[in-house]
Amino acid sequence: MSGKAICVPATVRRPVILAVRKIILAIALCLAGLSTTSATPLGSFEQFLQSFEAKALQNGISRDTYRKATTGLTRDTSIAGLISGQPEFTTPIWTYLERRVSSSRINRGRAAFARNKSLFTAIGQRYSVDPYILAAIWGIETDYGAVLGNRNLIKPVVRSLASLAFERRGRVEQDEAELIAALRLIQDRGYTSQTLVGSWAGAVGHLQVTPSVLVANATDGNGDGKVDPHNSLADALATSAVLLNSFGYQSGLDWGYEVQLPADFDYALASRKDFRSVSFFAERGVVRVAGRQFSNLADQVFLYLPAGKHGPKFLMTPNYLVLKAYNFSDSYALSVAHLTDRLKGSGPFISDWPRNTKFPNLAQRTAIQQWLKELGFYQGEVDGRIGPITQEAYQMFQRSVGLPADGFVTLGAYERLRAAVQ
Repeated sequence: MSGKAICVPATVRRPVILAVRKIILAIALCLAGLSTTSATPLGSFEQFLQSFEAKALQNGISRDTYRKATTGLTRDTSIAGLISGQPEFTTPIWTYLERRVSSSRINRGRAAFARNKSLFTAIGQRYSVDPYILAAIWGIETDYGAVLGNRNLIKPVVRSLASLAFERRGRVEQDEAELIAALRLIQDRGYTSQTLVGSWAGAVGHLQVTPSVLVANATDGNGDGKVDPHNSLADALATSAVLLNSFGYQSGLDWGYEVQLPADFDYALASRKDFRSVSFFAERGVVRVAGRQFSNLADQVFLYLPAGKHGPKFLMTPNYLVLKAYNFSDSYALSVAHLTDRLKGSGPFISDWPRNTKFPNLAQRTAIQQWLKELGFYQGEVDGRIGPITQEAYQMFQRSVGLPADGFVTLGAYERLRAAVQ
């Protein structure tokens, strides 16, 4: 998705508008982190901790809290290598999906849901959120809680976030804000440096929410008067349900539909900037796969082609964007969406993925962006990272030369653009 505003028809309900606004904020934060290379750390880790104290104090953290949390703290040197290797952004979407929505995970998820059915049902009803979406997030994030006891993966959050902020990975303000939020949880919510634990990126609990989310949305799901998303599944589910609602989640609305397109379809209509009614696409020959019917032709959707014209195709509702607000990656959002359906008993996607696709290497991706810029289609940073802005630019190039404008950047895109600029 580009950083431009998403156009939402006036007929769309206010919750959709709120969802889109949340998405724009999430995109802005993520694109800031993804499009900027990491800066060089300034000084030593100890010097960083000393200098950051003033910023913590300015944001309401007491000197006593800060020094208790950071005295003797050491840098987690493993984080530098983890920053650039997040699978959401380095793995083909079909490989990511197959690893995270495997038959074993589906089976474990169905069993875990059955064991906790009364809890999921109660949380779903209380917060008007599909309990299977919460179960799917649980499965993707922590394999239904299985990883929470792994000390190689789950570590003290303050150390992790301090190491991230020290590394200056290109989203410095966001990492620093999460560090301050973690300190606020210690100061105001009863956590300690040892009990506030999470992933290397600072995510906490069964459904992996950030410290800032806990500050804003922590919800007591079991009524014991405290919120502990690491040790209480009820608290984790309630907190994430409240978070999804804050993103504009619409109760009773599906995340989207797998569809088939007619041979003469205009792929330029595959744009996240414009929501259109299902009927708009149906009038142009778009149908659901396997003879299924659309539940509501008035639903507002956009056409998404994660693997171009040769892969599965989807009409996505605003609830899909809510999943992207939870985690910006399309691979992640589609995995949660698909696992939701599989836990309910649905089968795999009908259309095949283009598994033999050849992708450009870093130098070729950089050249693609540079050539798109020279041709007047690309205004972003030339950094070799192929994201929504580059895909949209390539889609415009495809349309200008009479190709199906699916925006799928493959090795063929490199060859076409090289010929165009010569």
